[in-house]
Amino acid sequence: MSNGVVGVLLLALGGFLVGGVYSTWKTAKFMAVVLGVAALLAIGGAIFWFSS
Repeated sequence: MSNGVVGVLLLALGGFLVGGVYSTWKTAKFMAVVLGVAALLAIGGAIFWFSS
């Protein structure tokens, strides 16, 4: 896989996780926070991947 594909996949995963945060915030705040941390890690990994 090329570097661009991995970065785009990480960004897509981060977006998917952010959607999970949005949908679970009212019912399960702890799970939403866990998903938010995972989303930040995925997006941060994508930024790191693109910059290296």
